[in-house]
Amino acid sequence: MKSDIETRKDIEFLVNSFYDKVRRNPVLNYIFEDVVKVHWESHLPRMYDFWGSILLGEHSFSGNPMQKHVALSKRTPLTEKEFEEWLRVFRETVDALFEGRKAEEAKTRAEIIARLMLHKIQSA
Repeated sequence: MKSDIETRKDIEFLVNSFYDKVRRNPVLNYIFEDVVKVHWESHLPRMYDFWGSILLGEHSFSGNPMQKHVALSKRTPLTEKEFEEWLRVFRETVDALFEGRKAEEAKTRAEIIARLMLHKIQSA
């Protein structure tokens, strides 16, 4: 039986597992590696803070991810296709590793965030 997302270590495991898949994903990889040229050593801890704040109430994240994604969309297409793939990989990762209330909340929050970002990008 899988456990729920309960600790910072769980968040780190989720984020690391998710981005390992993203880095191998043919739809998403180029955005991170070729367009953004993500510095993973700094990006991953920010994502730990982001999801830790959302799911564990850590208040460890500050920043404006919406603004960054709208700006990114001006450099490369971020369409429903990319957001659907991001959500598919995220859901798949959560389901493979965890189950419970927080795991379901993670998927719901990801869906809301992705829909809102896509809407903002399409409206920009």
